[in-house]
Amino acid sequence: MKVGVAGQGAFGVKHIEAIQNIPGIEIITLSGGNQAATEEVAKKFKIPHFTGDLGESLKQPGLEAVILATPTQMHADQAVQCMKAGKHVQVEIPWRIRSPIPSAS
Repeated sequence: MKVGVAGQGAFGVKHIEAIQNIPGIEIITLSGGNQAATEEVAKKFKIPHFTGDLGESLKQPGLEAVILATPTQMHADQAVQCMKAGKHVQVEIPWRIRSPIPSAS
């Protein structure tokens, strides 16, 4: 299975470390809000594609699922974006419940 990780911070790194120990799962893309930090993490873990734009990650050939390890307030919009792109989504922290959840339509 080919997956992507959104979020280059501590939670993203923990997911990357765990995933890289699971046979059959390959991280093919990393997206994050801090381009320099995203590049550093991608190079450290030998992730072939990195970007500051989740939408760009979603275009990677063969990508099947995305782990959202981003700030909570971004989860709803990012999850809908991933689902609209036909990807499975795992959200690191519960959805933010104080703001409206966007429609998938």
